[in-house]
Amino acid sequence: MRLTRYFLPVLKETPSEAQIVSHRLMLRAGMIKQASAGIYSWLPLGFKVLRKIENIVHDEQARAGHIPIQMPILQSADLWRESGRYDAFGEEMLRMQDRHGREMLYTPTAEELVTDIFRAHVGSYKDLPLTLYQIQWKFRDEVRPRFGVMRGREFYMKDGYNFDLTKDAALHAYNRHLVSYLRTYERMGLQAIPMRADSGAMGGDNTHEFLVLAETGESEVFYDAEITDLKFGDRAVDYDSVEQCQAVLEEFTSRYARTDETHDEALFAQVPEDRRRRARGIEVGQIFYFGTKYSEALGATVVTPDGSRVPVHMGSHGIGVSRLLGAIIEASHDERGIIWPEGVTPFHCGIVNLKQGDAAADAACDSLYKALTAKGLEPLYDDRTERAGAKFATMDLIGLPWRITVGPRGLDKGVVELTSRRTGDSEEMSPEAAVDRIAQIYS
Repeated sequence: MRLTRYFLPVLKETPSEAQIVSHRLMLRAGMIKQASAGIYSWLPLGFKVLRKIENIVHDEQARAGHIPIQMPILQSADLWRESGRYDAFGEEMLRMQDRHGREMLYTPTAEELVTDIFRAHVGSYKDLPLTLYQIQWKFRDEVRPRFGVMRGREFYMKDGYNFDLTKDAALHAYNRHLVSYLRTYERMGLQAIPMRADSGAMGGDNTHEFLVLAETGESEVFYDAEITDLKFGDRAVDYDSVEQCQAVLEEFTSRYARTDETHDEALFAQVPEDRRRRARGIEVGQIFYFGTKYSEALGATVVTPDGSRVPVHMGSHGIGVSRLLGAIIEASHDERGIIWPEGVTPFHCGIVNLKQGDAAADAACDSLYKALTAKGLEPLYDDRTERAGAKFATMDLIGLPWRITVGPRGLDKGVVELTSRRTGDSEEMSPEAAVDRIAQIYS
């Protein structure tokens, strides 16, 4: 993409309403624009990153054997009355009536709706196990929406639901989700720590939140420092294997890590003092096992091998797709702007022409742009007639991981400059070598 043909409304000044780093940088980098309190329009740069995150989530859900569906944003209140949650959910639920006076609600979560789908179409143990998921906009009427996409009223979320015959099978689904989430977050350049949490309105006894450590996190967290040394990496895990999934869960949850809601000072005191940590964390996902709570209330049952009919065991699993943008920025930025991990960057690299209008510089930039595009990469070419400092400032602000700088002096020597946004290190090399290096990084 050529910057002169792109819509990138960057701001020089930070809007007064932005209180945390991610909100400030997303507004300044032209990623979002507030439409009303806690509700945002996603502009091209922000929308590209949102789609990158969404695609990673879809990839890892498919790898784990989960099946995508799409449910409606508006739900009937009748289902929620069946489950007993319509009144219990509280004022965060946005309620309304259609023209016929039927009570509706804007989806905050979809346990009732997916259970209704299940009970209408699944009746035998032979159809289990089954995990369905969607990625969809949701709404919760926060009293004080703040921090940009971190605590908005409208948010984009992956919510998944497993249906199993027994508790043991459902706990395997729980472990499988924990494994898939670890891989998902690492692909985004994040270390998200699974922490024992409170189930809240969802119910059930088993639940872990995934939190990214950040000073602006809404949760106080307590953990053993050893857990931050753990990496999922590129290990091969058979998601059908109970033993392999259990082994990963035990590795990542055996060390103390809890939110303030479930913190146990006596247990924490058993961690060696030099490894005890107290910090803030941003929740980016949560998994639940809640047994037969919804299946019993809504009549979601299957026939077993002996001919009896039993309610299925269920769990739900969420990832805050839009919230992840904020979390990534909170975890990866400096005083100049965002630093995108390669896995979610909106463009693979930036091309900066130091002397727009110079025949040799223009030709070299055009050649780089075509060569990178031919390799399946997306470069952002700053072809504006701006001074070099302004171009560098824009590239630093929007945070592309790599920048290729082209100028007459370098071209006289047959070189361009390749710069890492994260380290600031630069290296001179031929244009062809720069293209090969970028292609190798993203291979």
